[in-house]
Order: sequence, then C-alpha cells, then structure tokens
Amino acid sequence: MVFSSITFVYAFFPLVAVAYYLSKNRVYRNVVLLLASLLFYSWGEPRFLLLMLAATLAAYCGGLLMERSTAHKRLILIVTVVLLVGNLFVFKYLNFFSENLSALFGWRALPKLTLPIGISFYTFQILSYVIDLYRGEIRVQRNYFYLLLYVSFFPQLIAGPIVRMRTVVGELADRRENFDDFSSGVKRFVTGLGKKVLIANTVGAVWSQISAMDIRELPVLTAWIGLFAFTFQIYFDFSGYSDMAIGLGWMFGFHFLENFDYPYISKSITEFWRRWHISLSSWFKEYVYIPLGGNRKGFPKQIRNILIVWLLTGFWHGASWNFVAWGLYFGVLLIVEKLFLLRFLKKLPAFFQHVYTMLLVMLGWAIFSFDSLGNGIAYIRALFGGYGQPIWDGGGVYLLYTNIALLLIAAVGSTPLPKELWRRLE
Repeated sequence: MVFSSITFVYAFFPLVAVAYYLSKNRVYRNVVLLLASLLFYSWGEPRFLLLMLAATLAAYCGGLLMERSTAHKRLILIVTVVLLVGNLFVFKYLNFFSENLSALFGWRALPKLTLPIGISFYTFQILSYVIDLYRGEIRVQRNYFYLLLYVSFFPQLIAGPIVRMRTVVGELADRRENFDDFSSGVKRFVTGLGKKVLIANTVGAVWSQISAMDIRELPVLTAWIGLFAFTFQIYFDFSGYSDMAIGLGWMFGFHFLENFDYPYISKSITEFWRRWHISLSSWFKEYVYIPLGGNRKGFPKQIRNILIVWLLTGFWHGASWNFVAWGLYFGVLLIVEKLFLLRFLKKLPAFFQHVYTMLLVMLGWAIFSFDSLGNGIAYIRALFGGYGQPIWDGGGVYLLYTNIALLLIAAVGSTPLPKELWRRLE
C-alpha cells in the first residue's frame, strides 16, 4: 500500500483517523496506531512482518541487557548490531555478492531472495536506537510495543524520513493533538500527494518513454529531456513522500524533522547534500563519519572517512554497481570541493555556481537511474553526442513541445518561489 493509492486515501487513512480520535486515551490511541502500522506493512508481503518483529525484538532485548549488564555493554551492542546488519545484508545484499562471485569464479549463485519493503529504513531506525542507548543519550525502552510502534509507524516506514528515537520518545508516551496541527498536516499531506501524483508520475512517464529507447540512437535533445524528467521525478517522488509522512505525523501528534530543503537551488555539491535526504545524510554523519574520526585526525583520514561514508551511502540505496559508483562519484566531488573547489566557486556569480551544481547532480542521476552501470555511463555519453547521434530530430522536438510546460512547472515547483507566493497571498 502506498500513500497515493485509492485504498490508502479513501479507506485506510480515514478509518485509522476515526478510530484514533474516538479512542479515549493515549494507550488506546497508541494501540490503534500500532495495529494500523502492522496492517499497513503486511498489506503487500505479510510474511516479512515477522522479520520486522524479530529485528525489533533483538533491539529490545539488546537494550535491556545493556542496561542490566554494564560490564558487557559494548559486547551486547556489537552482537545486536551484527544481528541487525546481518539481517539487512542477507535480504538486501547477499544476492549481489553471490552473483558477482559466481561471475568471477563460476560458482553457483544462490537463489534470489525477495527484498522486504522498507528494510533499509527500519533497520537504520533500530540501529540508531541501540547506538544512542549505548551512548547514554536515551533511556532504555521497557515497553516492547512502544519500541515496535517507533519502528513500524506507518507514515515513515516505507520511504522515511529516518526518525530517531530521541526525537519522538516523548511523543510516544505523551503528545497533544490539536486542530492547528491536524489542519497543517492535511495541507502538508495534500501538498506531498500533489507532488507525487501530478508531477512525479507525469514526468516519470516521460522518463520511462525515453529510457526504454535505444541509448545509442537517442538524439542529444531527447537524452537531455529524459534526464531533466528523471531529475524532477526523483525529487518530487521522494520529497512528496516525505511531505506526506510529515503531514500524517502532525495529524497524529508526532513532529518529524524535515527531510528536504529545496536541494535544487544549491550552489555546490556540499550544499546539495545538506538539503537532500537530510535524515539519511545526518544518520551517516553521526553513526559512521564521526565515529571513524570525522575531520579530527588529519586530512588523509578525513578523505578516507568521506569515501567510506559515500560508498555505504550508495550501497544503502541499492545492491548494484551503479549505486556504488553513484555514491563514490559524490564522495569524490565532495573531497574536491573541500580541497579547493569551494573557495573558487564562491568567487563566481551565483548563476554559474547553480549551473555547476545542477549539471553534476544530473549526471549523477544518470548513473543512479539505471540498474546497469554500463547503461548509466552510456546514457551520459549519449547526452554529449558520443555515439554520433543528431542534436535533435522530429521526435525530440515533439517531446520538448509537448512537455516544456510540465518541465517548467516542475522547475519552478522545486524552488521556494511557490511557497513564498502563497505566503504573500495569505
């Protein structure tokens, strides 16, 4: 079930909201949310619900053991993290390594495993709980069902944002719903729904049409139209889901942190990653980059740490070489900016800073958009006429003519301008 489906908008959510607000106290309301979340997750693949329950139970038991056995706290943390990461590895990455080892050595590849929905998101949330608990930043959660609600809460379960226990622990036990938050949540949800249905799905159809063509025969204009379409599709799809998640949270008294801050107005790659998928970037910074030493142990180790973080960031998005290459691509760009490029960029007019950023971001999306790294590189080559294709043809001109208004709307919609105009009208 997805937020933009008829089932969710006209059946699931209204029934949950009515049951929630008819419940007389916090305990019953949490029960409604927990049962709704478990139903939401099991809607498509009920067998994977047991996997999420088991992962949550491992964190719950690990937390209680860390509290009771401080002498073995570190060992308990390591065992818990290994169990959680091992679970993610088996279902998301084992096939990748099996297929690559099979190709290298001729071994028999393992049967393919189905990827459980949302496993990357809920695993990272559980990891943040046990690590924060080990650090003493939060208290142990003695109620398994509160922990399970935190992990499975349906607004952010499938596509984030990644929520940390310390930001919602107070609201799990004591929150105050009010009309202003509910109405603001409705507005935010409708905004996200519009992003997803009206823009992301529409430009996504353009990208699907173009990406299905023979890459080596794509006219340059057609290739660029396709890349612009994908660039807007991934932003409006992902930020739309985040808006819907945040809006749903407000309606039930939860306040999640923002996940996108108009990343396409950035003037450097460094700034872009402060604005794009903020919850993921901050998670890797806090739980990987800083523990590795961050920038505290000299520049060579800082470079190493950046590359490790971005290798993992790419791999987190998917078990494929194109995601690994995409992550390392941005890691190298960030290192180059830290070395010297940021100082140079700041001397340029804002327009050129923005063009530089968006060009590199879009080339990154070309790598990201294909399951095959070879196809991503081939598409980048096609963007610059690397196969001797024409600059344009009749089909490309027609695509531009029929989609120029859509692309312009998407471009303006990815900036703060519509929000600012709405504020002035209000």
